[in-house]
Amino acid sequence: MMVTKTRFISNPTSSYQPRRPARRRALIAMAAALSLAGAGVGAWTFLTPGPAVQGLADGTFLDGRKAAQLSAYLNAKAAGRKDKVRVTLDGTVVPVTTEGARLKLGIPRLGEGKHTLVVAGDSSLPFASYQKVVGFTVDTKAPTLKVTDPVVKNPASPVTVTGKASTDAKVTVDGKEVPVDKSGAFKIKVPKGTPSVTISAVDRAGNTTSRTVSTRGRRPMIRAAHITAIGWGDKTLHNNILTLVRSGKLNAVELDIKDEDGEVGYASQVPLAREIGAAKGYYDARKAIAELHAAGAQVIGRIVAFRDPKLGAAAWKAGRRNQVVQTPSGEAYNGGHYGNLSFTNFADPAVRKYNRDLAVEAAQLGFDDILYDYVRRPDGPLSRMRFPGIGSATPEQSITSFVADTRTALRPHNKYLGVSVFGIAATRPLEIAQDIKALVKVSDYIAPMVYPSHWGPGEYGVANPDTAPYAIVQRSLADFARLAKGTQTEIVPWLQDFSMGSRYGPTQVAEQIKAAAANKMDSFILWNAGARYQGAALQQIAAH
Repeated sequence: MMVTKTRFISNPTSSYQPRRPARRRALIAMAAALSLAGAGVGAWTFLTPGPAVQGLADGTFLDGRKAAQLSAYLNAKAAGRKDKVRVTLDGTVVPVTTEGARLKLGIPRLGEGKHTLVVAGDSSLPFASYQKVVGFTVDTKAPTLKVTDPVVKNPASPVTVTGKASTDAKVTVDGKEVPVDKSGAFKIKVPKGTPSVTISAVDRAGNTTSRTVSTRGRRPMIRAAHITAIGWGDKTLHNNILTLVRSGKLNAVELDIKDEDGEVGYASQVPLAREIGAAKGYYDARKAIAELHAAGAQVIGRIVAFRDPKLGAAAWKAGRRNQVVQTPSGEAYNGGHYGNLSFTNFADPAVRKYNRDLAVEAAQLGFDDILYDYVRRPDGPLSRMRFPGIGSATPEQSITSFVADTRTALRPHNKYLGVSVFGIAATRPLEIAQDIKALVKVSDYIAPMVYPSHWGPGEYGVANPDTAPYAIVQRSLADFARLAKGTQTEIVPWLQDFSMGSRYGPTQVAEQIKAAAANKMDSFILWNAGARYQGAALQQIAAH
């Protein structure tokens, strides 16, 4: 406030009136302040610290939630008369209202960036005013965080994880803070045997970005054979596969979780599986896994993802038609030769969640791997089908994002994720929406179905692939090896152990295994719909 200088003339005749000590101290302090503020000038300005702004401190960083909920107040007694209080935010006047013993500042919706709140008014002290300046920042953007998938050369050694975060962020690995240099880069060693770590970057406003990174490296070698849920209940088939495991010719078994009919082999507790009657309980999952583990086999759980007539029929009947692949006119697409309602819509959130929930449940039950099958669009011209909810994404991008989402969901459970693909996908990714170059980045292994009987004449320069198992398998897998180069994603081919045209005996099966090995692929999964495998084609797995 402006205080005009006044000349005081003492009255020698007046009697002395003693002042109270507190009053005397206040006057002395005020006089000292006045003299410091502008003695000899036309006006004095006496500034006091002013009232504190309750709910907002100078230098504060607010995230989006805190900014939206911000309430700021002044103590009414300390602030003085409301009509003398002036508040501005970034130069714009802010309304002030009385709420009991407080004055509420009407803070408007805050935008991103730095802000300045200025509170000014007359002090309760005589000849004094105050001005309070509070600077703060609204930051709603999550910090950047890039983590390089670690290269694991020796699982028995510590793993080095490197990355880079926003320079204003604090970085933690599994809750423990790690050093970050001026550029935001960090480098840490993870103890051997750690399956995954969660890295988080938290900025000054509290915004957080997290990534869970696998530190297991490549999927170790597996040699497996397929068996259906119903087949597992057949004592003869069951025992034949266990014999191959115990003899050291197989070290894994692929056991169906959800099959081509949409039936879940065990008594799943996933709500949608129970709602549509898909949970059949053909086998006890925990018991089957325990038996296979005891025999020395890992257990690969196969989920037939989007070929699901069980879900398709139930969804269509219930009016949830967006869960089914449609024709341009809105009818159910007939799925090529698979029949009406056979293909569910991979772009639909509920369909994606259903398959992902089954994968997570299986991981919790003890399956070592989740292997997706039919993770694709139906056969046929793309112009004849529609995928409600796909937006601007291509079918290939939608399929890849689904696999990536599942991998993220599985990482806390320390499980591997595989993706079964057509043999033609290496060179024709658009035919069934399987982009191998993208899928190798979001999975632990790709399982191409390179069955010789499924190739047409002349493919890869092979006149009759069905009668040339080595040539067609070796040449087709070379393309998959090329697309996976530079990643830690393995190629684990499905190989043919059945006759379809030509008769396939142990020699033909062994030729395919040799063809895979020629591409440095020691892993494979054998397919026989009836789970009858030719052990004579298999060699004992060498001890490592």
